[in-house]
Amino acid sequence: MPESLTFAPTPDPRRVRAPDGRVLSVPEGWALLPPGDAGLTRRVKAAGPTWTVVEKVGRKLFSRGVWAPEPHIHQARAALESERATPAYAKKLAAGRDRRAREQEQYEVDFANAVLRFLAFSPAWLPHGKRLAVLVAAHATPVGSGTVARTERIPVERRAEAAVIAWMRHQTTSYDNLKIARVKGARREVRRELAEISRAVLDLHRRDVPHGPTACPLCTALMNVGAGARQG
Repeated sequence: MPESLTFAPTPDPRRVRAPDGRVLSVPEGWALLPPGDAGLTRRVKAAGPTWTVVEKVGRKLFSRGVWAPEPHIHQARAALESERATPAYAKKLAAGRDRRAREQEQYEVDFANAVLRFLAFSPAWLPHGKRLAVLVAAHATPVGSGTVARTERIPVERRAEAAVIAWMRHQTTSYDNLKIARVKGARREVRRELAEISRAVLDLHRRDVPHGPTACPLCTALMNVGAGARQG
């Protein structure tokens, strides 16, 4: 019986490439379950042998579906649809949504506080710090945003720092309009240089020393964002 394995796609939709380079034909009687329904995929995989098709694009892996005996897919789908039609399942979904909403709301607050701790603005500039923390958290924490704030691979303190620097890069520098040479490492070097500038701007707000808001890129950005919010 075919094993449960992972393959890469080929131009022929019913042929796949094994890790060792061999090109194999999908067994007769198998059908492709498209990606997108994790619950159904789990049930199909639990029912018997499967061939998962994964394509690498850049550094990321994307599922192109799971090949499995067609009866297994039909049976798993029918059982799952029946389960999902029950009031108990609807109640479970609602409870899950409520729980995730509470967790997301709490994370936004926790992340904003982490940002505020990183900023460490002086009392004179604390209102600016609070405003910046809210803006950074609102941008960085949404589920599916793909920002550094959504990763758990680094501590929240480092996530907060990276999110602030990213916000500063887009809001207080000309980064979005720069024409950067397509040379390996060029964009990383530009980001490093802009990060140093952003850190210097942040340092201005960690001391109780006044400066002209109109000459400060951060103060200007905060005023512009605030004006845009009022107009909206």
